[in-house]
Amino acid sequence: MKTLIIAEKPSVGKEIARVLGATQKSKTFIEGKDVIVTWALGHLLGLKMPEEYKSEWATWDLNTLPLVPEKMLTKPLKNTSGQLKAIKQLANRKDVGSAVIATDAGREGELVARWILEYVHFNKPVKRLWISSQTDKAIKDGFKNLQPSEKYTNLYESAVARSEADWLIGLNVTRAVTVKYQDNLSAGRVQTPTLAMVRKQEAKIASFVPETYYTVQLMMDGKRASLKSGAPHKYTKREEAENLVASLKNKPIVVVDVKEKQSIQQAPLPYDLTELQREANQRYQFSAKKTLSLMQTLYERHKVLSYPRTDSKYLTQDMLGTMKERVMAIQGFAPDDVKKILKNGAQVTLKSVFNTSKVTDHHGIIPTEERPRPEKMEADELKIYRMVVERFIGLFLPAYKVSKTTIVFSAEDILFHLQQEVVLEKGWKKDIQKLEGNDYQLNEQFNSPVYTIQKQLTEAPARLSEGALLQNMENNGLGTPATRAEIIEKLISSDLMERTQNKLSTTPKGQQLLTLVNPALVTPELTSKWEKSLEEIAKGILRKEEFLTQIKKETARLVTEIKNSTQTYKDHSLTSKICPDCGELLKERNGRDGKVLVCSSSTCSYRRRKDPKLSNHRCAQCHRKMEIHEGKTGKYFKCKYCNVTEKIEGKNSKKPSKHETKKLMKKINQQEEEAESPLALAMKAALEKKG
Repeated sequence: MKTLIIAEKPSVGKEIARVLGATQKSKTFIEGKDVIVTWALGHLLGLKMPEEYKSEWATWDLNTLPLVPEKMLTKPLKNTSGQLKAIKQLANRKDVGSAVIATDAGREGELVARWILEYVHFNKPVKRLWISSQTDKAIKDGFKNLQPSEKYTNLYESAVARSEADWLIGLNVTRAVTVKYQDNLSAGRVQTPTLAMVRKQEAKIASFVPETYYTVQLMMDGKRASLKSGAPHKYTKREEAENLVASLKNKPIVVVDVKEKQSIQQAPLPYDLTELQREANQRYQFSAKKTLSLMQTLYERHKVLSYPRTDSKYLTQDMLGTMKERVMAIQGFAPDDVKKILKNGAQVTLKSVFNTSKVTDHHGIIPTEERPRPEKMEADELKIYRMVVERFIGLFLPAYKVSKTTIVFSAEDILFHLQQEVVLEKGWKKDIQKLEGNDYQLNEQFNSPVYTIQKQLTEAPARLSEGALLQNMENNGLGTPATRAEIIEKLISSDLMERTQNKLSTTPKGQQLLTLVNPALVTPELTSKWEKSLEEIAKGILRKEEFLTQIKKETARLVTEIKNSTQTYKDHSLTSKICPDCGELLKERNGRDGKVLVCSSSTCSYRRRKDPKLSNHRCAQCHRKMEIHEGKTGKYFKCKYCNVTEKIEGKNSKKPSKHETKKLMKKINQQEEEAESPLALAMKAALEKKG
């Protein structure tokens, strides 16, 4: 009998098939002597939409809310139904005697596979492949140590609870505010408090009033000693600072205290996903989504990094024996460091990194035993890989040791303090500049002191960067490492938030939404509580049914609040342009190719680009790029500078260039990794249809 293996993506399925020796390829699976390897395309099923439960729920009407099905059901997703049908045929084959879940080892991966197995009514034995890297060795070891699927049932229950809770809260609240205020308004239990964090920072900036102040400092050997006590640290008037300097000008300076303290700083633990996203945003201005995408490529295609969607920074005790092989793999990236580490027997100096009890589903992000091939990697992939390698190397290097000395100088009863550091051992901070300090003796006296007065201005708080928002989300329990990037991107695509030069801000629409939705959805406390409940379900502490009962009650309460609200809404997207079909005003929307204008009437489907699309076709008269316009006879070129027009001919028959082909293939490959959940995609489609 053969084993049916279900991977999450075609790329992973093909690698598993290769490692297991399956070679008979078809469009939807690869077969071997004892195995059949197939794959999903991300989620193949999603929860049914309201109209599929009751016909009256198809109409967006406040009177039908809240929508709470007696039992929530799944349905095949339209774009991937062919692959689901193929898996069903394979599952029903008489020579298939068991299955292995080989989807991503996490909550959503469990949901992807279990929903498929439930849909095809698979009633044969099922086991689970649980691995943290995609190397050949990891795959082989994983299949030697397959786990009973029952071990992960609680994780599946948690995933179902998360999915149904998002449907109930997100869909009902979104439909309620959209209908009540007649605009496409998207709300949710995680995205709305995330938006509120950005708005809260904006409120701090708006209320900030800059203040001028003055500081007095004592100059000692080119270094500045700051006021400690006996006088204010800040003066609001320059005259006050000048008076202090005048009173001390001829007074001798005496060293009244010298305290030395040695500080030892151990190397940081490996990255988890959120910290890596934060640092990549700070260093390279990468969005959280981009960093996760790069990590997935390094994990799946290049096989040089461990599983990226982890919230742990620790390693399991049994990984100690793999460290030398991992060090040898990164030789080409840090030859000098690796040489010293291997000479020392590849001994990990940060022993605390091995703590099995602190590892959740997956350990911290570290290099695999696979030797990287830099020539096969893109520049941005190399940046992320180097970050992980640097952090990994630190585990083998000595601690950073520094001597910190605080010197207190006295001028009469006014005290100044100076802090200086002397690096005793660079350790893992190998690139740090070695600082040297001056020796000061107790009771040592100095004459003719030099003081400086500096004018300062208090600085306004900065807008939140994506890295800072990720930190806030993590601190408040909003989302998971795997979903935070998607939440940020959804807020931007919903026109509730904007990203400008790595800084985030709310749009007028987003600002209004925060006043329209329920107060409970604006603060992170409720969502944080729900996330903890989901963790308890995964650990078997809480029953899924208990959690969902509370969610249903909460849904009813939130919808009632919106219905009874007296808030008003102004649609900032409305323009002064008139719809040629029905006469209503047109709205401005963000489209895939720029701004578009759509009719504000829910019964009218008129839509056009706001500005004509610029082509690469040159005007025969002025040689500038021409715009693409559309008339009664179809599309045509027009030069906005000299009004020359040309008919577009043979455009569809033109063979795409290599660059266009590569761009298209990259887009297709990216679509294999579904950026949003099936519910989010379905809700987006519904909102677009509604608008």
